[in-house]
Amino acid sequence: MKALLLTAPSQLDLVDFPAPQLADDEVLLRIRACGICGSDIHGWDGSSGRRHPPLIMGHEASGEIIAAGPKVEKWRAGDRVTFDSTIYCGVCRFCREGQINLCENRRVVGVSPTEYKQHGAFAEQLALPARILYRLPDALPFDEAAMVEPVSIAVHAVQRIKAAKKDTAVVIGSGMIGLLVVQALKWAGARQIIAVDLADNRLALAKQLGATHTLNSGNVDVVAEVAKLTDGLGADVSLEVVGLTATVNLAIGVLKRGGSCVLVGNLSPKTQDFPLQAVVTKEITLTGTCGSAGEYPLCLDLIARGIINVKPMIEAVAPLSEGATWFSKLSAKDGGKYMKVILTP
Repeated sequence: MKALLLTAPSQLDLVDFPAPQLADDEVLLRIRACGICGSDIHGWDGSSGRRHPPLIMGHEASGEIIAAGPKVEKWRAGDRVTFDSTIYCGVCRFCREGQINLCENRRVVGVSPTEYKQHGAFAEQLALPARILYRLPDALPFDEAAMVEPVSIAVHAVQRIKAAKKDTAVVIGSGMIGLLVVQALKWAGARQIIAVDLADNRLALAKQLGATHTLNSGNVDVVAEVAKLTDGLGADVSLEVVGLTATVNLAIGVLKRGGSCVLVGNLSPKTQDFPLQAVVTKEITLTGTCGSAGEYPLCLDLIARGIINVKPMIEAVAPLSEGATWFSKLSAKDGGKYMKVILTP
């Protein structure tokens, strides 16, 4: 089969790769679409330390089943599916409690830290355990279905706080995940959604997708502006979708006393500084969020019904043979202008 193989830092080669061997509890997928994630870019250049070559990356994908192992019961050849990016064991204490994103034995598709190597979906075929599959709605195209993984991250983050209809929510960062968070907040019923970013074009898209207000943090005092929009009180909740000290501090600074901040961004593996005294004296709740925990069926339905619109974020759909070129474009200084590129093996 053809595969896009990471052979060295910042080096991708389109190669002939052995087809996956199918285990008894696995299905073999024909990959139809796979998105390039920001974590793939940081893995490609070696900065994250979680993509050690040689490796086939890619974890945001959809396709159809080619074959199923003898222990697989509910799936058949021809079924259109997507899959959880986390291969959870299904038997540890967290899996038994439904916290599959916290699985003690988790492996992430298309990732190779020091502990394991798990080839991913930048390839024509991929074998995966049947337990992590989800059926696609009939009318949902493969490229939009490949967006369900980032959508699930946004929905899971919002559900960590259960935004009430009276809430004012501030979203720090209007990249792809931030824009999905804006839509998830709108779906959850947040009354006022304030999107914050440095790029006016992204803020315009945030307004189009459901933000009631937008603030360019390079031009205005965001904390002061949020105070004005909340009668001096501050926001009920904030979601930080960048992962840097400055943005974490901003997400805390916009909150009212007793407010809640969800930390979604994970850009830097380094320790971040934050205002401990403000968190303590204002009794701020800080909540971490990791991946998703079974929200895929919900998210597929939200995409299929247009409640969460992923189309504006798909910048390009390109063949796998152009993958190396797109990785170079996305890693360039102006690569941030692209939201999502989908490769079609």
